[in-house]
Amino acid sequence: MESPADFPRFCLFTPGYRWLIVRYGFSIAAVKSVLFVGAGRHQRSAIRRLRELGARVVAVDRNPEAQGFADADVGVPVDFQDVEALADVGRLHGVDGVLTVASDRAVPIVAAVAERLGLPGIGSQTAHAMAHKVAMRRRLAEHGVPQPQFAAAKTLAEARAAVRTTGYPAVLKPVDSAGQRGVFRIRSEGDLDTHFHATLAASPTQEAIVETYHDGLEVNTLVVARGAETRLVTASDRLRPDGIGFGVAVAHLFPSTLIGDVLAEVERVAIEAVDALGLRDGIAYPQLLVSVSAVRIVEVAARIPGGQMVEVPRYGLGLDLVHVALLQALGEKVPDELLLPRFHQPLAIRFFTAEPGPLPIGKVRTVGTLDTMLASPGVVQAETYLAVGETIRPVQVDGDRRGYVIALADTNVEALARAEAAARLLDVEVV
Repeated sequence: MESPADFPRFCLFTPGYRWLIVRYGFSIAAVKSVLFVGAGRHQRSAIRRLRELGARVVAVDRNPEAQGFADADVGVPVDFQDVEALADVGRLHGVDGVLTVASDRAVPIVAAVAERLGLPGIGSQTAHAMAHKVAMRRRLAEHGVPQPQFAAAKTLAEARAAVRTTGYPAVLKPVDSAGQRGVFRIRSEGDLDTHFHATLAASPTQEAIVETYHDGLEVNTLVVARGAETRLVTASDRLRPDGIGFGVAVAHLFPSTLIGDVLAEVERVAIEAVDALGLRDGIAYPQLLVSVSAVRIVEVAARIPGGQMVEVPRYGLGLDLVHVALLQALGEKVPDELLLPRFHQPLAIRFFTAEPGPLPIGKVRTVGTLDTMLASPGVVQAETYLAVGETIRPVQVDGDRRGYVIALADTNVEALARAEAAARLLDVEVV
């Protein structure tokens, strides 16, 4: 394979596996079944990829009309918070592994179901530490991993006391939510009083965490743990707006603009955090903040992230993390070849958002096609989630991103310019 354009047609076939990874007419030696937790829009492409790799996919989602059911071999409408119900589905279909992507809330569920079925998994203790922000912070603190000061809060009085530890400005978050729901930057006690109950409402367990706010460049990393080895795969810049949606990525830039010792420190801290949290066989998503004084961990997830982050190693290096996740879910060895870059291609992913993006604010009347955008220089992929009748608002949470475009170029800066220009070609009319 010589370039990213060859990647969708590429299929690794390595002797010695208990099963064959097959596509385009090869025979399956022994089909492995996986229970895939979550079948929404952000899981659909991974489900499709698993089937391309030769796996039989049993997808579960509480929405009986989940988009991913169309791509799975079997779709079962069940609330994935019900561990016993999921385990029953797994037993019924004789699954050989359990996995998820793009869903933080599903991580502890996947671990618990794997334990009940006696299948490979990261373990419930590790899953809890990587999905509950207070547990994560405490574990990182025990191992001396650099991070913001923090304090837990279940009541407004506790939150006010927490800010005496963190100081202002601070970040207020739910301990167990995702998608930037319930996340606020707090500059005063008035801000805290205004937003605290919204943060609790976004937490299934009604808990919050307060952290010191630091200015700086946010960097997304992807890390693969294989037993005693923890390896950084990619580091990319996470570009964010100011204001209420300050936590939402509006663009990803690969490779990161960081170089030299600072980039080496990002790699060191990311790997140190994954090891401290106890992940031994799995994919991790450490997010870091690089400021003048330090490199700090924002948080770490034990999954392939959403927001098209899986496309960064795919288009940037020719690496397939869905393949890696499948092997680990099945308890298979991940060969070195799957983690060796096949090329190095700068890219940018630009999300369709209102200010600071190209979308207008208002109720959608018409949505144009992507044809012109897809024909733009360097553009390799684009998708929109906009529907007539829905309302576009300023960016507040990840759900306010209404699609994306991916562009390649000779440099990351040129790729971002191409992606920005292409995004402006989406014709959306509002009333």
